[in-house]
Amino acid sequence: MKAITLQQRGRDGVALRDMPTPDCPPGWARIRMTAASVNRVDLYMRDSGAGITHDLPLIMGVDGVGEVIEAPGTDFAPGDRVILYPYEFCGTCRACLAGDQPLCHSARILGEHRHGTFAEEVAIPTRALVKLRADADMDQAAVLGVAYLTAWRMVFGKAPTGPGMTVLVQGAGGGVSYAAVQLARMAGARVIVTTTGEAKLVHFRDMGVEVIDYRAEDLARTVMKLTGGEGADLVVDNVGEATWPASLRSMARGGHLVTCGATTGAHPSADIQRLFVRQLSIHGSTMGSMDEFRRLIRAWENGSFAPPIDAAFPLAETPTAFDYLESPARMGKILIRIA
Repeated sequence: MKAITLQQRGRDGVALRDMPTPDCPPGWARIRMTAASVNRVDLYMRDSGAGITHDLPLIMGVDGVGEVIEAPGTDFAPGDRVILYPYEFCGTCRACLAGDQPLCHSARILGEHRHGTFAEEVAIPTRALVKLRADADMDQAAVLGVAYLTAWRMVFGKAPTGPGMTVLVQGAGGGVSYAAVQLARMAGARVIVTTTGEAKLVHFRDMGVEVIDYRAEDLARTVMKLTGGEGADLVVDNVGEATWPASLRSMARGGHLVTCGATTGAHPSADIQRLFVRQLSIHGSTMGSMDEFRRLIRAWENGSFAPPIDAAFPLAETPTAFDYLESPARMGKILIRIA
C-alpha cells in the first residue's frame, strides 16, 4: 500500500512510499482510509521528534476517517464508516478504567508512537473507533480527531465554559484555536480572539466575536477595557513564550489558563506572584477521552458547528501540505484526501 513515511528528520525525509498492508489481529479492524488532516505534531515529528518514543521509518498522520475492510468477531462490519480515535490505548489500566484514555500508561498516539493515518490502510483496535452516520461529511469528520478533540477538553474540561463566561483565545487562526472559538461560542460564552492580518480580522469580526490585533494593540490592556476591568475567565493559549505574559495579565481573578502547545517556546516566566495573588490556575491538556470524543462527534453531527477546511491535498502532496501549515495566511484545517 502507499503511505507517507518519515525515513529521516527534515523535509527530505518525508515521501510517499510502499509499505506492507497492516495485519488485523482479533479485536482489531482494518480500515480503508478516506481522509486525514495535518496537525502541528506532524511538523514536530518531521523536524525533531524529541521525547517521543518511536522507530523510523514511521507512517505519519494522527487522525482520520475511513471505511471498515474487515473486523472479524467485532460489532463492526465491512463498509461501516468510522472515525479513528488518535490513541491506541490498553483499556485495562487505572486511567482507562476511569475513562481518561489520554493518560493510559501504555497509550500510543498514531503517527507518533506507532504507524499513523497517512496511508491507504490502517489497523487499529476497535475500541478506538467510532461509527459515523452513512451520510456523514467525511472531509469534515477527518479534521475532528486532534484539533477539535483537543479544543473540546480545553473548553469543557477542568474549567468548563458556559453562558456568562468570557473566553480569550490566542492565535485564533490555528486549527485548535479556531476550534476553541467555535466550541466556546457553542457553549454560550463571550469570546475574544487575537489574530492579525486584515483577512483574519474581518473573518472573525464577521463571525460575531470580539477581535484584538495583537500587532497593533496591547493585549492585556485591551482585554481589561473590553471586560470592564474583569479579565477573561478562561484563556486558551497554545502559542507559548510569545503570548504567555499577556495571557496571564488578561485573566480574571480566579481564572483559568489552558494550554496544549508551545509553538514559540516552552519556558516562559511563571509569574508566580500573579498566580497566587489572583488565585489563577494553569491546566495542561492533550486531546480528550473517548467519552469526550463521542460527545464532540454528536455535537458536530447535530450541526452545532462545522469545521472550516482551508485547503485539501492528495496523499502524494502531503509534504507540500506540511509547508502550507506554516503559512501565516492559513485559517482552519488542512485536509489530506487518501481514497
